[in-house]
Amino acid sequence: MKSNVIKYIFIVFIVGIVIFAVYFLYSQSNKEEKNTENTVEHKTESSIITNLRLGIANFDNINPIVSKNKEILNISTLLFDPLLKISSDYKVEYCLANEIAKSDDTTYVVKLNDNLRWSDGTAVTATDIQFTINKLKEGNSNYSENVARVKNVEVVDNTTVKIYLDRKVAFFEYNLTFPIISSAQYNEKDISTGIPLSTGMYKISEITDEKIELVKNENWRNLGTTELKLDNITIKKYNSVGEIFNAFKLGNIDIVNTSLTNIEDYVGTMGYNKKEYEGREYDFLALNCEDTVLQYKEVRQAISYAIDKEYIIANVYNTTKTVADFPIDYGHYLYSEDVEKHSYDIQKAREILENAGWTYRYGEWRKTENYRTRTIDLTIVVDSTNADRVKVAKLIEEQLEDIGINVYVNEVTKAGYERRLEQKDYEIILTGIYSSYNPDLSYFYGEDNLANSANEEMTGLLNEINNISDINLLSEKYKRILEIAIDDSSYIGISRNKNTVIYGQKLIGEISPNNYTTYYNVQNWYRQ
Repeated sequence: MKSNVIKYIFIVFIVGIVIFAVYFLYSQSNKEEKNTENTVEHKTESSIITNLRLGIANFDNINPIVSKNKEILNISTLLFDPLLKISSDYKVEYCLANEIAKSDDTTYVVKLNDNLRWSDGTAVTATDIQFTINKLKEGNSNYSENVARVKNVEVVDNTTVKIYLDRKVAFFEYNLTFPIISSAQYNEKDISTGIPLSTGMYKISEITDEKIELVKNENWRNLGTTELKLDNITIKKYNSVGEIFNAFKLGNIDIVNTSLTNIEDYVGTMGYNKKEYEGREYDFLALNCEDTVLQYKEVRQAISYAIDKEYIIANVYNTTKTVADFPIDYGHYLYSEDVEKHSYDIQKAREILENAGWTYRYGEWRKTENYRTRTIDLTIVVDSTNADRVKVAKLIEEQLEDIGINVYVNEVTKAGYERRLEQKDYEIILTGIYSSYNPDLSYFYGEDNLANSANEEMTGLLNEINNISDINLLSEKYKRILEIAIDDSSYIGISRNKNTVIYGQKLIGEISPNNYTTYYNVQNWYRQ
């Protein structure tokens, strides 16, 4: 009996030890788990990296007034504030200027913000504006075209200039988006030398053969109200774009902006984020409205409906371009998505011709008016040296012939193409332009335009919009302009190029590039 009691006591003791051991292990495990959570939180907090790494190939000069490098112009939006800047939807917004008054069609008064400072602490003055414009007019800068119509710049006082033009320029405010440089720094000095002073959120701290270092500009006008998460930006210099892509693949660069269409050949398809945006290279058909056949609006409309743009882009450009309908359909706030466009519809094309009195007989469309019979036989002029446009023209030829419109593609030499374009010696021409940020449409619908298009309502609207500053009213007018343009069909948009920004998965922040800059919202970017 006594031995049984001892046995039971021993068992209870052992069970107690086991329970204590389990409890101890559980407590330790819980403690470790909490410590791990705290450690992870600490690491997450400390893993915010406040340096951004960029790359540039074929570097020439950091001064955007001098540089011919497109990426320098992009990066310059971090360094140099203009009088007016361009928003993500292509509105003009005040920047160094806080007021622009139009005295008459050729005179603008520009008033600067108070207490503007260069990165060295000296004051930004009206003389800097005058100096920059004069330098742009003297040289061959990427921004020289912005001031081509400026006749004179008068300094009124320390913060005010008057700009006189030699003729009226529609939406001239869009021209005032060039960087400003310091007159005191470059007075009687070569503007291509030295490190330029900044007015933007960052300034240049160092330039070496390998890199350019940017740091926060403590004299930036908004630094007190806008927190910059990135303390510094390193721009690494490379010999080629291929080297930049390789550095991106290796994780040595955080973001790349490119117009190349085969980026996957360089960086593959995985392990990064991508944003595409519509570029400014706009290809279109101009239809000569003074031609004996194309004078009929129904013929132009039928052509518009008969062209399958999606098919053309897929077969010629392998979807590296996007369908384009209008000169400002690259994200401009004045382009209305609500207006019904001409989508590919062969039946609709035939109906339009038939309803207008055309009949399809003996393999061609015919119409008799005033005892005269016309047939639809057309020629498309294209530059023979532009292989892609030749392919596009050939596909348009096939598509128009599908509805019975006879077309001949005339491939001419580059010199012949330029001559025909200048003299408007064509029925239809396949051409293109580099669209401006400026929404002025006089190139297409003003006097002596490529299509010889003449529409009284359109002319009235183009004159009217030049004096409208209210955004909502302006949007309404542009919506009507688009409706008239689609109905008139004197131009048929075909395609627009795409640009791409690729960025590492550890780059955090809203990436929303457009043609003006990659660096919208950069104040909130950081790396992990």
